[in-house]
Amino acid sequence: MKVIILAGGLGSRLGLETEKIPKPMVEIGSMPVLVHIMKIYSHFGYTEFILAPGYKAENIKTYFSSYQTNEDWKIDCVDTGLNTQTGGRIKRAMEFVGNHRVMVTYGDGLANIDISKLMYFHKKHKKLATVTAVRPPARFGRLDLDGDMVIHFAEKPQSAEGWINGGFFVLEPEVKHYIAGDEMPFENLPLRNLVNDKQLVSYRHKRFWKPM
Repeated sequence: MKVIILAGGLGSRLGLETEKIPKPMVEIGSMPVLVHIMKIYSHFGYTEFILAPGYKAENIKTYFSSYQTNEDWKIDCVDTGLNTQTGGRIKRAMEFVGNHRVMVTYGDGLANIDISKLMYFHKKHKKLATVTAVRPPARFGRLDLDGDMVIHFAEKPQSAEGWINGGFFVLEPEVKHYIAGDEMPFENLPLRNLVNDKQLVSYRHKRFWKPM
């Protein structure tokens, strides 16, 4: 099964770090974030990757054209355009997969997710799409007050906003029909319509997850 990694973001949150390179190529421990993500999948035996870059796509293509690894990886880069939204990138990449199930994730999110359990969950539910739901810590500690007295203190508790989209999708081929074109964010109408059709389930990942 192929893994599509969306690698087209501008990385504006990282400032100067991404003026010369795309966000998925920012290094952590002398290795690009993108490679760390690929290693998550390859650990569970998924070694065929379709990279969908946009911003500074040549940087990603050049890196992997000379990438030396002991991993038995097959890597294809599909230039999905600078301004293409996430839905459009997924749809374009799925054209290279045929009528087969795929996994999709963002090129800027790391997790210690068990991909084999995610896949088992998806197959068990027999829906068109599975999204990994995560519940990250809040950005700040929380104080509960009674007048001037602090009655409860929690340092960066889990977000009160509940579960959020953590990427690490499993998609059946029919999902591409939910995506109108390049200008469609996957997180907008495609996912909402999957919800309306009762075709989206969530795999809850309660351990480490970190977006860039």
